[in-house]
Amino acid sequence: MIENLESNYNCANAGQDLHQLKQKLAALQEQGANDQASEDAIHRLENQISFILNKCDINH
Repeated sequence: MIENLESNYNCANAGQDLHQLKQKLAALQEQGANDQASEDAIHRLENQISFILNKCDINH
């Protein structure tokens, strides 16, 4: 997983990164957020996806 996204993120990686992040998010959502760590992981993935979409001006 992408650990740190920064303002200098390379949008050339967006397609692959978004695919990976969305797969991980779907898997976590399937399991359900049954504890704080799971909720935090889901929110982090959602934030990373939003960051890439906004930074790279991708319509979703």
